[in-house]
Amino acid sequence: MNIALLLEMAADAAPDRIALVCDGKRWSYGELLAAARGAVEEIRSSGATHVALLDESSEAAVIGLIGAVLAGVPYCPLNYRLADTDLAALLGRVAPALVVGDAERVARIAGDHGHTVFARADFVARAQGAAVPEDASYDAGEGIAIQLFTSGTTAAPKAAILRHSNLLGYILGTVEFAAADEDDAALVVVPPYHIAGISALLSSIYALRRIVMLPAFSPEGWRSLVESEKITNAFVVPTMLGRIIEAFEKAPDTDVSSLRAIAYGGGKMPLEVIQKALDRFPTTGFTNAYGLTETSSTIALLGPDEHRAALASDDPKIRARLTSLGKAIPTVEIEIRDEDGKVLPTGEAGEIYVRGDQVSGEYKEKSALDAAGWFPTRDAGFIDEDGYIFLSGRADDVIVRGGENISPGEIEDVLLTHPAIADACACAVPSVEWGEGVGIAVVLRPGAEQPSEAELKELIRARLRSSRVPDKVAVVPELPYNEMGKLLRRQVKVILAD
Repeated sequence: MNIALLLEMAADAAPDRIALVCDGKRWSYGELLAAARGAVEEIRSSGATHVALLDESSEAAVIGLIGAVLAGVPYCPLNYRLADTDLAALLGRVAPALVVGDAERVARIAGDHGHTVFARADFVARAQGAAVPEDASYDAGEGIAIQLFTSGTTAAPKAAILRHSNLLGYILGTVEFAAADEDDAALVVVPPYHIAGISALLSSIYALRRIVMLPAFSPEGWRSLVESEKITNAFVVPTMLGRIIEAFEKAPDTDVSSLRAIAYGGGKMPLEVIQKALDRFPTTGFTNAYGLTETSSTIALLGPDEHRAALASDDPKIRARLTSLGKAIPTVEIEIRDEDGKVLPTGEAGEIYVRGDQVSGEYKEKSALDAAGWFPTRDAGFIDEDGYIFLSGRADDVIVRGGENISPGEIEDVLLTHPAIADACACAVPSVEWGEGVGIAVVLRPGAEQPSEAELKELIRARLRSSRVPDKVAVVPELPYNEMGKLLRRQVKVILAD
């Protein structure tokens, strides 16, 4: 089996149902499949070894993805936000590719790599207009479906490999075929080069849900599409949700009564933001979806009922679940291990490991799976006695002060209880005495009086202990995040080093 089967099943079951809406244009499931089959002819004639997308979300993402699968070559969406030098290096690693998107940029930075390049409109038109023989055969295979480049914050990006078996393991294990009503609509705003964007497409196709794309996020555009397209499901990252809430506070009369479910992920959700969201959307179910590229998307969920129960509870233990990742989905296993690979007992913090059919853990360079199939996520956290998983940051972000491991997350959570602080980051700073010390950067709320350094230190000392008290404090206008809402802690280290 391969992931093209998901669209083939949808088109066979409901060829005339609207599958995709983008920039006002509507595509049926039958039309999308026909265009994907038309794209195969272009891909095969080009001699490409990959299909690369260098563009925002559009119908070309679906046509390119399924077309690549049917042609038997990996689909590789690229981060168009990268600098020219970094993007040129990635284009070199997939050459020769059929590239869809920014043709001028590809010619300028990678014109000597032998790529076949189409602007989005040209690619879509050719795919639609291609003469597909009635007896056409498709050698999709069951090997590599998608290649995604990691962010590469500390080294050259790795090429993460997702096979058809991994992606189908996730979709077939979590989505029911044709489960969506004809009026159900999912709003997709995450970039096409992120696993969340790809899984949103595949899961909605298999459910026969209408996909509505917002290529460039703005809270006003999001709100407008929810109202006009009667959106029922949406996925956002934490920074998006915060901006959406602010926009609704300015225009509270927007009709969002259709919105039944909002899932979020991609970065740590501030407690204040999710509390405001639950209050602002009282009839909407919220789900925290935790996953990684290497796991074909979600591996843990905190569901709608758990959100509401935590918000309503006076029990600190239950209320704390609002800051958790939820529990492992039934199709995966999750363990917490120490630096030596030993499985840790309940409540002890270490590195999160995961195993399951959807878990690839494979890179073009090498596999990261151990002999038993476990993948080290490089995320640090713990599991409580009820099975809820709590994330404390990246394993690489742990502050090691005099041999003691300190989670940045626990310090940030305390700082965010201060009424003047809107955002906070803790990270390691050099220390002659301890090797590493604690540095914090905070963002003030508009109009708030700046707390003194002594006040912030005392807040941390009183709630935690003296080893968590920062050696350096900085007040900044904003903290750096990537487009998926992940805090760029390494950039904060540079700020604190000044």
